[in-house]
Amino acid sequence: MQVTRCVIAAFFLAVSARGADEVIAVKAARIFDGQSNALLQNGVVVVEGDKIVDAGSNLPIPSSARVIDLGDATLCPGFMDAHTHLTDDFSGNYNERRLREIDLNVSEQAIRATLFARATVEAGFTTVRDLGSRFVASHEFVDVALRNSINKGLIVGPRMLVATKGIGATGGHFDPTNGFRDFLFGREPDYTDGIANGPDEIRKTVRFEVKNGADVIKAAVSGGVLSLTDEVDTPQFTPAEIAALVDESHRLRKKVAVHCHGDQVAREAIESGVDSIEHGSFMKPETLAMMKKKGTFLTPTLMASEWIMGKIDNYPPALQAKAKAATAARSDMFRNAVKMGLRISFGTDAAVYPHGQNAKEFKLMVDLGMKPIDALKSATANDAELLGIGQKVGTLEKGKLADVIAVPGDPTVDITATERVSFVMKEGKIIRQGPNALQKTENTASPHLTAPAD
Repeated sequence: MQVTRCVIAAFFLAVSARGADEVIAVKAARIFDGQSNALLQNGVVVVEGDKIVDAGSNLPIPSSARVIDLGDATLCPGFMDAHTHLTDDFSGNYNERRLREIDLNVSEQAIRATLFARATVEAGFTTVRDLGSRFVASHEFVDVALRNSINKGLIVGPRMLVATKGIGATGGHFDPTNGFRDFLFGREPDYTDGIANGPDEIRKTVRFEVKNGADVIKAAVSGGVLSLTDEVDTPQFTPAEIAALVDESHRLRKKVAVHCHGDQVAREAIESGVDSIEHGSFMKPETLAMMKKKGTFLTPTLMASEWIMGKIDNYPPALQAKAKAATAARSDMFRNAVKMGLRISFGTDAAVYPHGQNAKEFKLMVDLGMKPIDALKSATANDAELLGIGQKVGTLEKGKLADVIAVPGDPTVDITATERVSFVMKEGKIIRQGPNALQKTENTASPHLTAPAD
C-alpha cells in the first residue's frame, strides 16, 4: 500500500510540474522555419516547457503566454555547426603554442572549454558536432565531460555530439606526437590515443571510442594544414582501412566524418560510404559528382582557411605553403559543389579561429555562390539531417525542441545579420536576450596548443 501511495504521489507531482510550465510566445517581423525557400512575415513561435507547440506566420497567441516581441528581426531555428573543437584553441601563434604544449594542464584546458562552449551558444549555435579532442600523453575525454556537464545543466553550452579522440594513422595528421622528437612523450601513441594501423586495429579503435562515449566517429584519411610533417592532400588510410572504419562504425550505428583534403582518398572514402567529407579542398568535379550520387554531405569549413590566411605570418613556412594551396583550391571546389547541388552541411572548424565567430561562415558561403536561404538551411535542417537528430531539432515546428534564435533584420538580404544574434533560447530556456554576456572570444582564447586541428 505504501509503495502504491508513493507511485500515485509521484504521478501527480509529475503532472503538476508539466502543468506549471510557462507558455512563451516569441514574435518578430519575420520567421525562417529551417526548410522553406523564403521567409514568412509576422513570425510567431509558441513554446511550452522545452517544446515548440506552434510556429508560423500570424499565429494567435495564447492569452496566458508571456510575449517576447523582438521587433524587426527574423526568428530562426538554433544554428548548428557540424565541425567544431570546443575543448581546444589553435588561433594564436603556432610556434608559441607548440612550445607550451608540453606544459599543458588538461584540467585547466577543461575549464577554459566551458568558456568556449558559452561563447558558441551565445552566438546562436545551440547544437554542435565536436570532431576530435585529444591532449598529448593524456587519456582524458574532455569533450565527453563537457557534453555531459551541459546535458546535466551544470554549465551553459550547445548540445554536443562528440567524437572523442578521432582516428588517425601513425605519423599522420592526427598523430599528437607528429613533429616532436621521437619518444619525447615516453611511447608511441596507440589505439587509446586514436592512432591505428590496419583494418583490425581500426575496428578496435572505433569500439574503444564508442565505449568511451563517442556519438560520431571522426578519422583523418588525408594530410592536413596544421600538422608539420605531412603533405596536405596525401592519403593516410588505405581503401581497406577506410572500409573497416565505415563498416564498424555503421554496425555500431555511428556516423562517420572524415577529415579529407585530397581528391584520391576522397573518392575512396565516398565509395566506402562515409557520411561526410570535412574540408574537401582538392576534390575535382568528378569526385563531387560521386558525392552527389551517393548522397554524401560536404562540410566545407571555409572559416578555418579564411582565419589562417588572415594570420598567415603566425604559422611556419611549411604550413603557410599548405594553407595557401588548400585555400586556393577550396574556393573553386565549393563553387562547383554549389552549382552541382551537393548536400552541404554548415561546419567551420571552430578552434582554428576564436570560438563564437562561427556565423562568419555564412558570408563566406554566400560570397562563393550559395544563396542566402540555402546557407541558412545548411546550418539548420541540413545539419540536423547529417547529425541524425532531425526528429528533434533543425526546424521550427510543433513537437520539436524549442531551440529558437533571432537575428536583426532580414538575413536573406544581409547574410551578416547572422553574426549579430540578439536572442537565444535552447530547449525553452532563454540563454540570451540582448547584448552578448561575454567579451570578444578572441580575448578568452587559450595560449595552449593540444593536437593538430584540420
